[in-house]
Amino acid sequence: MDSGRGAPASAGTTTTTTTRPNGAGHEWPGGVGGARDEVQVEEPSSSSFSSSSSSLPEPSARPRRLSRLCSRDTRERAEALNELARGALCRDTLLQLLRVSRTCPMEDVRRGAAELLGAAQDAGVEVPRALVSGPSAFIPPGEVWEEGAGLPELVETFRSMGRVDHVITVMALHPSYLSCFLHTQQALLQLDGPLPQPWRHYIIVMAASRHRCSYLVHLHSSWFLETGGEERWLGGLHRAPPKLRRLSLLNKLLAHRPWLITQEHIADLVCPSSEERWSLAELIQAVILLTYAHSLSCFVWGCGINPELDFLGGHAFQPPSPSARSSHSPLHEGMGDSQSGSDMDTEVERLMKRMQLLLEQNEEFSQEEMVTRFEKERSEMLLEAPCDDAVCAPPDVSHFVEDPEFTYQDFAPRGEQSPPTLRAQDYSWEDHGFSLMNRLYPDMGQLLDEKFQVVLGLTYHTMAMHRDVDTTMLRKAVWNYIHCVFGIRYDDYDYGDVNQLLELSLKVYIKTVACHPEKTTLRMYTNFWKHFCHSEKVHVNLLLLEARLQAALLYALRAITRYMT
Repeated sequence: MDSGRGAPASAGTTTTTTTRPNGAGHEWPGGVGGARDEVQVEEPSSSSFSSSSSSLPEPSARPRRLSRLCSRDTRERAEALNELARGALCRDTLLQLLRVSRTCPMEDVRRGAAELLGAAQDAGVEVPRALVSGPSAFIPPGEVWEEGAGLPELVETFRSMGRVDHVITVMALHPSYLSCFLHTQQALLQLDGPLPQPWRHYIIVMAASRHRCSYLVHLHSSWFLETGGEERWLGGLHRAPPKLRRLSLLNKLLAHRPWLITQEHIADLVCPSSEERWSLAELIQAVILLTYAHSLSCFVWGCGINPELDFLGGHAFQPPSPSARSSHSPLHEGMGDSQSGSDMDTEVERLMKRMQLLLEQNEEFSQEEMVTRFEKERSEMLLEAPCDDAVCAPPDVSHFVEDPEFTYQDFAPRGEQSPPTLRAQDYSWEDHGFSLMNRLYPDMGQLLDEKFQVVLGLTYHTMAMHRDVDTTMLRKAVWNYIHCVFGIRYDDYDYGDVNQLLELSLKVYIKTVACHPEKTTLRMYTNFWKHFCHSEKVHVNLLLLEARLQAALLYALRAITRYMT
């Protein structure tokens, strides 16, 4: 695949990554590019802090002074840090400082936050410690921090949102994709639209709960409150307004079996006689939010995204026991190469040879043979299911889930009448979905289309240790296999290529992440493409995210089209 080191060919730019000395306790490798103004931060005095952890104030809303840490003005950031040093630090502020000291892309802010925490600890205040060593449990922290250091997208994200979350940090391995993702996310969550901002975040909480994704539930519960949402709604779906609760069925189908969505489901939501009716404009934004959250949940599980440092599971206030492990994540242990260099060469060379043979083949197949190959791939897909062990929803997400037993079922289960395959020629994003989206939700169609094109065209012409490799065929095989899992067929694609290019361990991983993301394990992640870079595996997850999003979106848009006609 493509390692993500350097700029993709499609971007036509060159990225240079430099590593500078780390500050104490910092996870980022040095500062970021841009202004290098020297900032003097006053040393906090011990009088600024309580001498006992028991006197910490109760958690409160995020102090406004923390927002000044996002300023473009280095002096204002320094003043904000000094103001924090002179005041009492509540539990919530300490957690924000822990997060900022590890993940802020601006060196002066990271350093100042770390100094504040150190001074508080010296004064006897019980300060939080990180329980995770990086944004991903699957990827060594150094690889992620080094690749992301200095990216202007991360600096701008921190300035506008007040945080650079772990998902964005991992996506930064592919800067050109990250840029598109951030533009789309901003339009979807922050810019004017049919739905109020708190509703948008609540819908994401509902959707992420279907895939047991505590990470997104916590993140967007926080944004829900910060944008003015009512805290009681977070007590469970039964406490949300009836209009939001009516999305439950659509949420369930989009998450697990989108091919079951019909125009009747759409009519039920937009029916003029309903007291809690949805307008088509509202519904289309809700559909995008739902599919966005479902697919992003897959990315979270597929990349082993760790909890945010200021959320449950990311920190602890108790001091570590003498026998406790170091901050190095145990999940990284045992991940070294167990195979020799010759095994590595053989694995990658075999795949490259198969790609070359397929490129040289001139054999043409009849339409009937192409359909047969699709059906063969779909039937073999039934053998690639993950374990059947049920994954119980954690308490923090279970109260947002109705009918938790409803999960993904193979599009063509054995011995049952399967629904008709969705032929891309009959309803595709390019010819149908894109235009409908632009009619109902202007500009969003363009943003989504750009994101689809960027991820499909993303290439650095590399594969593991090899350079000047055309990976188009491999990317297309991954994309089309994901659509095959969701019952979408391309008449002009030879599905025999999938078996030639995707090893069994990769197919098991893809199907698990796309259909049962909560069952993804570190072993699944490490078992495929053992000698490829982590950034190449992240690329697979980006393809998974976008292909799954588009597949679910197509079924929903097809139902809306049928309702409108």
